[in-house]
Amino acid sequence: MSADGAFDIKEVLRLLPHRYPFLLVDKVVACDNKTTIHAVKNVSVNEPIFTGHFPENPIFPGVLILEALAQAAGLLGFKITESSPGTNDLYLFAGVDNARFKRQVLPGDTMNLHVTFEKERRGIWVFKGRADVDGELACSCDIICARREV
Repeated sequence: MSADGAFDIKEVLRLLPHRYPFLLVDKVVACDNKTTIHAVKNVSVNEPIFTGHFPENPIFPGVLILEALAQAAGLLGFKITESSPGTNDLYLFAGVDNARFKRQVLPGDTMNLHVTFEKERRGIWVFKGRADVDGELACSCDIICARREV
């Protein structure tokens, strides 16, 4: 890991259970291991979702933008707790509040995922998420995750 907390796809794969075609974080640009993470999702026209959403006008689905933000929140959760997979912890996407979509995300876009840890109480974690493309807000939301022992 670099001084700014950046890490590559190998570390993302080590921490998250998601795999193709559902892994939606390509790398982490910065992470302070306490409250914030900045991750990246490169949107490619070759992704299988675009064969159906929509073939003539491909748009990255809003629900997958939310999932990408939740995956970034999961990465931040692992860094905050200094835990790793296989330690009996599982982070589950428990809810989303105040989701707003401001611009479409299209093939060729680089989606920047900014997540901030807000609070934790009895295993329920709350994060604020923001996805932007070229500095323009695409989506904002509150992400609720549940940390559970397995």
